[in-house]
Amino acid sequence: MIATTYILKRFRREVQTSEMFSTAGRSAKSGLVGSAVVSSWTWAATLLQSTGVCYRYGVSGPFWYASGATVQILLFATLAIELKRRAPNAHTFLEVIKARYGTAAHAVFIVFGLVTNVLVTLMLLTGGSATVNALTGVPTVAAIFLLPLGVTMYTLIGGLKATLLTDYIHTLMMLIIIIMFAFTVYSTSDLLGSPAKMYQLLKEASEAHPVEGNEQGSYLTMRSSNGIKFFIINIVGNFGTVFLDNGYYNKAIAASPVHAFPGYVIGGISWFPVPFLTATTMGLAALALESNPIWPTYPNRIPEAEVSAGLALPYAAIALLGKGGAAATLLLVFIAVISSFNSELIAVSSILTYDVYRTYINPNASGKRLITISHAVVIIYALVAAGISVGLYYNGVSMGYLYVLMGVLISAAVLPATLTLVWNGQNKWAAALSPPIGAAMAITAWLVTAKKTCGQLDVACTGQNDPMLAGNVTALLSPALLIPVFTLIFGLAKYDWQSMLQIRKADDVDEKGEVIMNPNDVVAGDEEARFQDEQKMLKRALRIAVSITIFMTIALLILWPLPIYGSRYVFSQSFFTGWVVVAIIWIFISLALVGIYPLWEGRHTIMRTIRAITKGGEPPVGGIIVQESRRAPPRLGLRPLLRREISNGDSYKR
Repeated sequence: MIATTYILKRFRREVQTSEMFSTAGRSAKSGLVGSAVVSSWTWAATLLQSTGVCYRYGVSGPFWYASGATVQILLFATLAIELKRRAPNAHTFLEVIKARYGTAAHAVFIVFGLVTNVLVTLMLLTGGSATVNALTGVPTVAAIFLLPLGVTMYTLIGGLKATLLTDYIHTLMMLIIIIMFAFTVYSTSDLLGSPAKMYQLLKEASEAHPVEGNEQGSYLTMRSSNGIKFFIINIVGNFGTVFLDNGYYNKAIAASPVHAFPGYVIGGISWFPVPFLTATTMGLAALALESNPIWPTYPNRIPEAEVSAGLALPYAAIALLGKGGAAATLLLVFIAVISSFNSELIAVSSILTYDVYRTYINPNASGKRLITISHAVVIIYALVAAGISVGLYYNGVSMGYLYVLMGVLISAAVLPATLTLVWNGQNKWAAALSPPIGAAMAITAWLVTAKKTCGQLDVACTGQNDPMLAGNVTALLSPALLIPVFTLIFGLAKYDWQSMLQIRKADDVDEKGEVIMNPNDVVAGDEEARFQDEQKMLKRALRIAVSITIFMTIALLILWPLPIYGSRYVFSQSFFTGWVVVAIIWIFISLALVGIYPLWEGRHTIMRTIRAITKGGEPPVGGIIVQESRRAPPRLGLRPLLRREISNGDSYKR
């Protein structure tokens, strides 16, 4: 990736400015945005936790995990459009909070935004390091520091553009490995080899150790009381980690206006089969094979602590494919960790650079200074996150515990953050006070329920489903009561959306301090017309987005699962085979959408860059450096050229 960044700089004239570092030039296309969403939303927990949930509850676990975390991406597509429409020059969603509500609410959301980023980062490092340790013997503490090393280097050099390109490569690799696992389990393996064989072994596993709370104790049913509890915890927590994670807003900001909505829809649809098929394959394989002497823990089942740490997936891979399976799992977990970690680095860097440093410390900071701060934050945050992860490891806090806890701590800010972009009536006091009060209520509900349930407040007790369910639901729903109360007390805001339009871009200079042409200055005469065109386009996209997200949300949360759940149906062999086939077909659709389509979208840029490399010189029009005298009159015909080239999203030296 470092080499790719150099090639783009040398042959495409992509200069690393503060704007480019944080927004990737605001020109990413829908396929690349979709692959970035899939990659960023595929944490270590996506693969490891979903497989563990399947191991605990059977076929219901993968579906509840996938559906409970897909709807947020689809719903976020609507929010991404509103962000592009309301605040086209924003770098972070917190700048929008500041522009609308002022300092108090801004400070509150900085805290919640950073807590979200920290929680996600800790889950990545704790889950990834535990898997690396289990597969390779590398000490866990060493793995915690080694995992972020490479990603910190290329993020430091390439910024958001580097993370987007790396996300694409990671997504493609990940989908290929998942497909390989699926065909091994359901087609070629001597131990399994078909859905029919898997079905018979799962029936035997249900008889040997029936699942408490499942219909007939079976692993082959959606009727699972613990599974539905996990689903509620999952959907609440993931609302927080999408709607409050600045990394997802970064991708919306990086997308050109026409590509923001389709990018997130493509990402949401393509992400669903990643945990669904991975867990349906490897989680069920773990259940089917643990009675076989080849199983790593035979004759014992996997201890609950190891399930929570995410080790069901690597154990299944080793049993199926030996060292090859271990290597594939190591690669899979590694790219899952660093893909999401680079998103968190950029998210935290953007917040501390633009919302803290430029807003409160140095409002007149130059672009060169902002680049320096961004780089420093990337390095410091990587070290701090690794240090905290070591502390969690020594205190026995696993990835699974953090995953179900995150909603308790952050989800009280979801509704106020969403209403900031979609409702003009929310006043600043409702926005500033609802999140901390809601979080306090959620933590109280969580701990009180834990105390009532098992009488003590340790990791094992507080990590159970009932306390986490109480805390997560309280966190998400409490603002629905608090916001109307503060609205009645302080009145409707009647906000006119104008202050969001005043958010300014950074002074666009590169690392050497050389001025880069600001597109807003060059096309100042066309600014209003271009703005109005984008607004019309985004309004059309918003109507389509609302329709698609409502349909997909109802389908994934109600129409598909609830009839099967309510009927207490235990899968027949033919139904189970169809279930698996649907998951495999869907993963190939994802491969086409986020593996092949981005290459097609970027074919012209790829070919221009290849021609530039082979010719040993600068690329053709689209990457030239334009020299313009500050006194050059418009009649020289230069401005139309610049206007045409800047529409491609490239940067030019003045």
